[in-house]
Amino acid sequence: MSPESSLVLRIGLDDTDHPLTGCTTSSFDELIALLLERIPDAEVNERALVRLWPFAERRTRGNGALSAQITIDGGQIGEFRESCQEWFDGILSEVSEHPPSKVPAAPVLVVSEGPVPEEWYWETVSGHVDLEPRLKQVRSDGCWMLAGERLWGAVGASAAIAWRPNSSSTWELIAWREPGVIGLPRKVTSESVRLMELSNPMTFVNRDPTAGRGLIAPRTPCPVLYGIRGRTSESVVKAHRWMQVRTDVERSTRWAVHRTNQLSDDHLGTVSYGTVINHPEETKGAHSNVAVASNGNRVSLVAFSEGGPVNRLLRRLQVGDRVAWLGLIAPDGAFHLERLSLLDSTPRIAGRPQCCGKSMRSGGAGQQLRCRECGSKTIREWVSTDVDVSDIEAVANWSEPAPSNRRHLSRPLELGLPGT
Repeated sequence: MSPESSLVLRIGLDDTDHPLTGCTTSSFDELIALLLERIPDAEVNERALVRLWPFAERRTRGNGALSAQITIDGGQIGEFRESCQEWFDGILSEVSEHPPSKVPAAPVLVVSEGPVPEEWYWETVSGHVDLEPRLKQVRSDGCWMLAGERLWGAVGASAAIAWRPNSSSTWELIAWREPGVIGLPRKVTSESVRLMELSNPMTFVNRDPTAGRGLIAPRTPCPVLYGIRGRTSESVVKAHRWMQVRTDVERSTRWAVHRTNQLSDDHLGTVSYGTVINHPEETKGAHSNVAVASNGNRVSLVAFSEGGPVNRLLRRLQVGDRVAWLGLIAPDGAFHLERLSLLDSTPRIAGRPQCCGKSMRSGGAGQQLRCRECGSKTIREWVSTDVDVSDIEAVANWSEPAPSNRRHLSRPLELGLPGT
């Protein structure tokens, strides 16, 4: 294939799975395998797993879409289209067999022969995207689509091909299960994951040390065996091979490496600052919220019970405390906190001064404080202390949820402090 005749195609896929069956990553891998089989000299330049807005109404599980760049000879575009159509017809047949669901799958494959606007990605990772305007953009940009009656997958698929990786992008190796064991318990021990991270220090966020369990294996009956995250493509391949020689890990013969936007914070804005203006409230489920004044506006901060350290820190706040936070703005305007920092605290009243082992008492309006035991007197005052948050896990004064309760997109404090 000469450079003059080569054609770089960007393909994106979303919305093929169901809460109880299927997986978009597995479906996409089957498409890639078919294209490499049917088209001589085709090359996969890179594959990507792109996480999108966590509040999307039609999200399933991790709310991720898939993309790849494939180089083929321009004369093979007909075979490429025919292979995609054949594969997609099979996907529609599979989807028709899915159990009833409130959010039925709406698979769409988007293909572009050139770069597409990066704004498609940023709009989709940071907020709601209406379907019709996006369809109009995709069509006007020269992309072609394969879809059934429902077109919602076009939003994620177009965002996936619009994402631009950078030097801070992470990697995930996804290994799939053999067909005969899908639905049966996975064999991936917590000890194997613990030792894998120790033996492969370039991997990260594959285990929750606070819970003593691995995070790489799904808990749903999907085809994925595990996904290993790391700083480089080489590190996740090395870790996968390390896992596959162990007797306490299930065998996998099909796997692929993806560049990802995970741990990027792309779904969030910049760090916000404010002053607490009411006492924290606890709601049903042990969730907590507090109001702050920020840039002249009243803002609600919400910390869910699953937020662990963030939830505990929010409950310690008092009126007048200065805080900084990062969070996702919910449809109701509240910030769902992902990180929280107490910048400056107001004094906490501990009581009256002590004398003879007891609190001194007021002698009356305008009178000094007096010890009822020895008669000593002192000025009227309250004793205060600084707030004690030493029992709340933090990194450089920032708190975050435990690894098992973070979003795929959230950047761990170990990889950098907010604003840096």
